[in-house]
Amino acid sequence: MRPIHDERQSCLSFRITTTPQANGTTYLDAFGNSVYQFNVLREHRRLTIEAESIVLTHDLPESLAESPSLAELDSLKERLREEHFEFVAPTEYVPHLPELGEFIEAAEEMSGGKVIGFVQNLSDLIHKRFQYVPGATHVHSSIKDSLSISAGVCQDFAHLLLGAARMRGLPARYVSGYLVPTGAATPESKQEEVIGGQASHAWAEVLIPGRDWMAFDPTLGGPVGLRHVRIAYGRDYGDVAPVRGVYKGHAGQRLSVDVRVRPALDDEGREQLAKTTAAPTAPTIIERPQQPAQQQQ
Repeated sequence: MRPIHDERQSCLSFRITTTPQANGTTYLDAFGNSVYQFNVLREHRRLTIEAESIVLTHDLPESLAESPSLAELDSLKERLREEHFEFVAPTEYVPHLPELGEFIEAAEEMSGGKVIGFVQNLSDLIHKRFQYVPGATHVHSSIKDSLSISAGVCQDFAHLLLGAARMRGLPARYVSGYLVPTGAATPESKQEEVIGGQASHAWAEVLIPGRDWMAFDPTLGGPVGLRHVRIAYGRDYGDVAPVRGVYKGHAGQRLSVDVRVRPALDDEGREQLAKTTAAPTAPTIIERPQQPAQQQQ
């Protein structure tokens, strides 16, 4: 739940609290994500976890390196598979399905023979061919479910992009995060309010050989920029669920999630998204003594 802190965004402050109060420990997982672990041993009927962050995103200059060709990618497949196996291999959420072949072939035809063109067209195809329908799938759905109904939510669309990119030999990782709304009264902003205002958002990053990881958002169809706040990386949603845990008892369970994201306010109370190329500052972490998964919408 703690935002990533690197050259592209600075986590200026972070606070997590639990009710009932519990002492917690922190560690980094295999993907470099911050994990907060705690136990509530006494009897309770409700567990509340609240995380608050202030994040500064940085508008860094794009790499001037030219996109490699798909022919070059073919010669690099084995090396990429060895170096980034976890982001190329199939997973439970993202199996390598023959149905993805149609998307791969269509994206290649429109790519101009370039890797970046291929991934961008792949993202565009998913955005155009699949309908955003909350409730069409569930938190444990694989890409097989969304392919069968041509619908889903951002979790499904990110998984589809991962599956097709990986089948073409490109390492690709799942990104869990938040989407800052524009505040403008447009049809696009209304959709973004639904996507980013009720739960966390998700998109994908693909490793472009000779460059770096490049982000694509098949749900919105547009570029990934300052309004996308990254929280965690993983092979798929299973690695980055915001909250997970177990409980002992005979009671049932119900999960409720509330996400609120907004730009910072200036001295006059107006919302702003300021661009900066300043180097990240060290984050301030305030940790107070402190179940089922939620689907990313």
